[in-house]
Amino acid sequence: MTRAEAQDKLKKYGQEHVLKYFDELAEDEQRSLLTQIEETDLSVLSHISEAGKGGERGEFSPLAAMQLSEIEKRKTEFHDAGVAAIREGKTAARLLAGGMGTRLGSDNPKGMYNIGETKEVFIFQRIIENLLDVVNETDTWIRLFVMTSEKNHDATVKFLEEKDYFGYKKECVTFFKQSMAPACDYEGKLYMESKGRISTSPNGNAGWYSSMAAVGLDKVLQDEGIEWIDVFAVDNVLQRICDPCFVGATVLAGVSVGAKVVKKAARDEKVGVICLEDGRPSIVEYYELSDEMMDAKDEAGEPAYNYGVILNYLFHVPELAAVTDDRMPLHVVEKKIPYIDQDANLIKPSEPNGYKFEQLVLDMIHQLDTCLPYEVVREHEFAPIKNPTGIDSVESARELCKKNGIQL
Repeated sequence: MTRAEAQDKLKKYGQEHVLKYFDELAEDEQRSLLTQIEETDLSVLSHISEAGKGGERGEFSPLAAMQLSEIEKRKTEFHDAGVAAIREGKTAARLLAGGMGTRLGSDNPKGMYNIGETKEVFIFQRIIENLLDVVNETDTWIRLFVMTSEKNHDATVKFLEEKDYFGYKKECVTFFKQSMAPACDYEGKLYMESKGRISTSPNGNAGWYSSMAAVGLDKVLQDEGIEWIDVFAVDNVLQRICDPCFVGATVLAGVSVGAKVVKKAARDEKVGVICLEDGRPSIVEYYELSDEMMDAKDEAGEPAYNYGVILNYLFHVPELAAVTDDRMPLHVVEKKIPYIDQDANLIKPSEPNGYKFEQLVLDMIHQLDTCLPYEVVREHEFAPIKNPTGIDSVESARELCKKNGIQL
């Protein structure tokens, strides 16, 4: 893209300020900015009027989960089916690792955060060690796709290489970058994170498949006969990945996607709940749950909307081609966005100051026909790290790790 072409595009969206410092930049910085302008979808800025809106939702109804009691009864059946799928090379893992450790007080990728107390134990390490459990159990290396972002890609790759992938087979790890979306102030003006960079962020956890396809990895899945891909987030240090029972139960159920869920800790716990929406699998956010829904009971007298998702999904790969970005809603989310002010000073706000644009994996779920909610034990598989202290924090994750015999 030439400077003139960039000016034309920016003028169309009222963003001419992006080139304010262009003449001060080095030649390679100029090329980088022009490329970013060319690749950035500025049409999302027209959606800022939708900020805070979740879009029109359909009619919710309960979706029964496969509970621990049934899983225990069929454990051998599920385990054997899952091991077979893994050994046949039909299962892969997909790590969502595009985020930074900003909320934890770190400028590094979130997976590099050290949760150890007497020794180093990194978030990436915990995840890989969990996957290695299955590799060792099945005597089969599982393809691991790691989705980074333009902000943390180089640091992530360098870190894992330096750590020798924490014992994982290097040839089985593939990195790729997630597509990015611009960030703007409340009036829709793009923020600049430096004189030569538009402020951007990953375009939401639903971008994982389109981002894979953009670099040809969808063809790799097809060529290698991978039929199931376990998609999970970086922040849950206890989650079991591609565990045979979950894989087997999902395969035998013949569904489009399996979703690990935990029984809610409280009636109004702030977790998304697996359900049906207009007869299709979906997730209702905690703030969308009415009192009537929270009080509803199933046939056994238990809460009907009782299982929260933990962002660990096993997708049936052949059905993903029908899940397209343009069919999913765009979420406009208020965030804290670092930016340079009119004097080019970097500002790191302590309060939200603008919008980011995301597409969410819950919307992918709703595009599929069938879903198996699969219950897991919260204390064994759910230790998310979102905050330094308090609920879902480094502190709480450390305690749960210790309860599961993990030395920190």
